[in-house]
Amino acid sequence: MSHPTGAADARFPAHPFDPFDDDKLHEECGVFGVIGLTDAANFVALGLHALQHRGQEAGGIVAHHPDHGFNSARRFGYVRDNFTSHKVMETLPGPLAIGHVRYSTTGSKGNTAIRDVQPFFGEFAMGGAAIAHNGNIVNAEELRRELIGRGSIFQSSSDSECIIHLMARSYQKTIPERMKDALRRVEGAFSIVAMTRTKLIGVRDALGVRPLVLGRLGEGWVLSSETCALDIIGAEYVRDVEPGEMVVINGTGIESYMPFEPRKPRSCIFEHVYFSRPDSILGGRSVYETRRQIGVELAREAPVDADLVCPVPDSGTPAAIGFSQESGIPYAMGIIRNQYMGRTFIEPTEQIRNMGVRLKLNVNRALIRDKRVILVDDSVVRGTTSRKIKEMILDAGAAEVHFRIASPPTAWPCFYGVDTPEREKLLASTMSEEEMRAHLHVDSLRFISLDGLYRAVGEAKGRNTHAPQYCDACFTGDYPVRPTDMAAKGFEFCKEPAE
Repeated sequence: MSHPTGAADARFPAHPFDPFDDDKLHEECGVFGVIGLTDAANFVALGLHALQHRGQEAGGIVAHHPDHGFNSARRFGYVRDNFTSHKVMETLPGPLAIGHVRYSTTGSKGNTAIRDVQPFFGEFAMGGAAIAHNGNIVNAEELRRELIGRGSIFQSSSDSECIIHLMARSYQKTIPERMKDALRRVEGAFSIVAMTRTKLIGVRDALGVRPLVLGRLGEGWVLSSETCALDIIGAEYVRDVEPGEMVVINGTGIESYMPFEPRKPRSCIFEHVYFSRPDSILGGRSVYETRRQIGVELAREAPVDADLVCPVPDSGTPAAIGFSQESGIPYAMGIIRNQYMGRTFIEPTEQIRNMGVRLKLNVNRALIRDKRVILVDDSVVRGTTSRKIKEMILDAGAAEVHFRIASPPTAWPCFYGVDTPEREKLLASTMSEEEMRAHLHVDSLRFISLDGLYRAVGEAKGRNTHAPQYCDACFTGDYPVRPTDMAAKGFEFCKEPAE
């Protein structure tokens, strides 16, 4: 489906009765790139399909063929609805391609224009280049004002376009060197997949907040946000791109550079809790096993007498399994998810809108009746979904409802590529754990401790308060990169970033 530049896709809004739209931390974005394979764009489409959980708003692919040059396709909606068409894919020939799936974290949220959809392309003196970005540039507004003042003309509302303009103004002789120049001006969190006519480029910021992995498929190379996308095309995982590393891949092999001042890495801990797919390997650890271990830690920290442990599907499932195994309380599917409830459902009437969460989740009444139920979920953001689920469980005849949450209380917004509500809309920013329990009207509510979460990701001694091992700003307010644009707007930070 084509859309005029500047027009949002009316068929693909944030769905008004999707209970997870306003009560979850939304995925960032996903990036994928391939070099050295015939019809590389087909592999990119498959990779983006595996990364769909990281962004469902829009997607794009840019490919290069030695005879046909650069070609691109950008579409609203799911990968499966756009990039499985032979008519579309035949417009993207060549052995080199990159792609991006988007959930908007900056720019026109919920009103995305086609011009905001990545990858972005630029024509330079030494040839064209395309770039796809996962993360957030926290000084983008400052850079944009500077660049516009110097004559740059922006085509999108995305912070990622700043990188293209900074590259255009660099005096370096090659595109990789121009990219290094540009990224040294950029603050924030980013994993980047880019391409020239002959090279595939991958970069992670100095802290390594957002993930990026390197894979091999035959004579070709692959860059991906997660390992699960390597699996779908049969590629072999080689290694993570290191924090602060730039890899440049061409027909002869890989060159590695470290263009940034070295810093102690602090990757995003919430990738382990929620964002990454459970079948991915993140930082050498199984995401599924980490989430199961979170459940184990929760059972140790917050035991409760009950009859059943039930996940809030699907993100609470591994933690619920771990809680059940550690506590000895039976695991059960007390809530069933309607797998066919998509965003392109019928236009909602007021009656349907009031059904809310019931359109997506249904209680297994025969199982729940007269039982003391432990519900395990990945997070509580606004608390609206938690209240609705609790009401459904009680309506089904449960005797007691106990919430166990597989992350610490989310009390601070993320500025590194995750769409979070404003701080005052985060339940944990204004309430204690007991106040949240009373607000949700449940028999008990417990979150995993910060140290418990760190133990679950393999840090046996918990969090190092003097030098935290991960970015956990959404829980602590300890921002490892000070968000320049937000500071200029008067955002009140709780502390200086840890060194």
